[in-house]
Amino acid sequence: MKFTSLTWQRSALATAILLGMSSAQADEMTTTQTAYGGVGLLQMPTARMAPYGEFSGTYYDSEEYRRMSVSMQLLPWLEANIRYVDIRPILYSADPNFSGDQTGKDKGLDVKIRLLEESYYLPQVSLGWRDLAGTGVFASEFLVASKRYGDFDFSLGLGWGYIGSGDDISNPFCELRDSFCTRDDEFLGGGGKFEIDKWFRGPAALFGGVQYDTPVDGLTLKAEYDGNDYSNERYLGNLQAESRWNYGAEYQVSDNLAVKLSYERGNTWMFGFTLRTNFTTLGQVKVDRSVPMRGSDKAVEPVAALNDEKELQRLAREINRYGGLNVREMQFFKRNAESETEDTARIYGYQSYYRDNSFAIENITRTLTSALPESITQYEIVESIDDMQMATDVVDVKTALDAIERRDINTTFADAVTRVDTPLSERDNPGAYERDIQITWPRVSVKPFLRQAFGNPENFYMYQLGLDVTSDWWIAPNTFIHGTVSGNLMTNFDEFNFLVDGFQSPLPRVRTYIREYVTFSDIWMERLQISHLDQPADNLYTAYYAGYMERMFGGVGTELLYRELDANWAVGVDMNWVKQRDYESHTGFLDYDVFTGHVTGYWQPNFMPNSLFKVAAGQFLAGDRGLQINFEHKFRSGMIVGAFASKTNVSSADYGEGSFTKGFYISIPIDLLQLQHSRNRGAIGWTPLTRDGGQMLQRSIQLFNSTDRRSPYYTD
Repeated sequence: MKFTSLTWQRSALATAILLGMSSAQADEMTTTQTAYGGVGLLQMPTARMAPYGEFSGTYYDSEEYRRMSVSMQLLPWLEANIRYVDIRPILYSADPNFSGDQTGKDKGLDVKIRLLEESYYLPQVSLGWRDLAGTGVFASEFLVASKRYGDFDFSLGLGWGYIGSGDDISNPFCELRDSFCTRDDEFLGGGGKFEIDKWFRGPAALFGGVQYDTPVDGLTLKAEYDGNDYSNERYLGNLQAESRWNYGAEYQVSDNLAVKLSYERGNTWMFGFTLRTNFTTLGQVKVDRSVPMRGSDKAVEPVAALNDEKELQRLAREINRYGGLNVREMQFFKRNAESETEDTARIYGYQSYYRDNSFAIENITRTLTSALPESITQYEIVESIDDMQMATDVVDVKTALDAIERRDINTTFADAVTRVDTPLSERDNPGAYERDIQITWPRVSVKPFLRQAFGNPENFYMYQLGLDVTSDWWIAPNTFIHGTVSGNLMTNFDEFNFLVDGFQSPLPRVRTYIREYVTFSDIWMERLQISHLDQPADNLYTAYYAGYMERMFGGVGTELLYRELDANWAVGVDMNWVKQRDYESHTGFLDYDVFTGHVTGYWQPNFMPNSLFKVAAGQFLAGDRGLQINFEHKFRSGMIVGAFASKTNVSSADYGEGSFTKGFYISIPIDLLQLQHSRNRGAIGWTPLTRDGGQMLQRSIQLFNSTDRRSPYYTD
């Protein structure tokens, strides 16, 4: 039965009365993931949001569909969800040489935004999109309200598209414009487009339900009214739904695991589970590296004289041991002419151990108060990479000791520290201790890597597990050679049979030779280049580099970055001439070269703390021109979730499936995975499809990352 507009008004009034009943706030209400991913009941979403920082993966299984999703509560008001659906009754393609007997796959991106927080009288209201930029098979828009009453959480929503296919209510937007009354059902096989002209159009349906947190700890019961009647499923036709009501239960086995069982459509059993963690609370206990208290038997030994080079060399080792600072130079001087003796110690060095800079500065201060005479009343720790100065932490020794030794319970160590810029001219002053830059044997490190691809025709999950052997060799001040040799340990990338020989594309094949590269050899040279970094003026940083820059390209390039101390913005320019590397040799090149470069703006908005926007405009590897927009959000643990999209002057038809380049990634602080501190990061990425448009050069040296201490984001 289809509701008239009068019935809709009465229904809305009744719902408003129900949702306006006296209730407690929903802060502690259990949130569960739907079969599609994203907070909701069973199939239907609610207005609720997961706890800020929650990261979850959900698997849900039924006779026709097997759904796998990853959901992220990126901001308190923003939920994002990536989903794959395995459509069991159909094949991936009709060509067995292309995809074998793999069943059909559909991927999608879902987003939900909280419009209104729940209050005593008002419900929580959210607006959402399913399959926001996918193929459109499950594309939906919805507006939903949720209100809690004791242990019950009631939800009522209005859906369009797939959720609204039950078509049991008049689309209220039809009152605004006739074009909202119909919806184009054309299937977008290539995917990747934002089909704004379809949003909130066509048939609509009511959906809703209730969730009950039972007295049994961890057990939640649910009942919902589905907005879809399943009479016209893409590929499958009529699924014979005997009821629009679905019922289910979810049990929280532990903080990280929930299992679920449901009976849906009046004839189908479904089961699944959700694994979850929270990026705001992740942490790892560290091996103690505390500095012995001054005056104790184990205290750092005092320096005999401030002009004794061997003593200062010993102090440099102690600073590195406890504070993680690789000391390059020490200067001792008078702050003003009236001082009778040297009262300031300035130490230049590079922090290579602690991600938490405040902890590092406190440990360095504790070390110095034991080693230096009391006449030194101020420390200046200048973090630098050779001649590139990042920032100076100025420590007032008296205030620091008041905090460290609890002389004043109201004083904290942070009260003793201020951040300034030391003039570049000061770095040329002679130091009491200066470490000579000597050409020595290269440093070598080994670390594993895992590259993954999902949704491929040959195999849904493809992987490459291997080792990177990396070496850095400093050959002169500010100049070093660095390279990586990689090797496979386990991989099924050899199943990847996409060959570009017969693939017609108007674009140069800058990335779609991927199979040729990954199957050429089990050992390959990832990169080998020489780089020179410098700081020619205040706030200005430069880099010059040449060599094999990445697996697919080599050449020469330069970058210029302007970045003020503790500013929430920066701007950089990179210019590169590169030539495509040969996929049939370790060192050769193909007959393709291109000039690529971008102007990039960086912005950390004050209204969105711990977030970073990057916008790069310029020419990409295929010679196409346009923009790449990148957004990152950092959680308290240091975990970073990011997404990027490139849109250029290449049309969707010329680009191919996917319409434009996009991807998602998680940046993981290495010290979350080990007992030792570390400033290094690892990354896990997901790119739906690899095409040639909108592709950037993968530069290993990027000045914004190298100068992070100017305005800490990655190392704080």
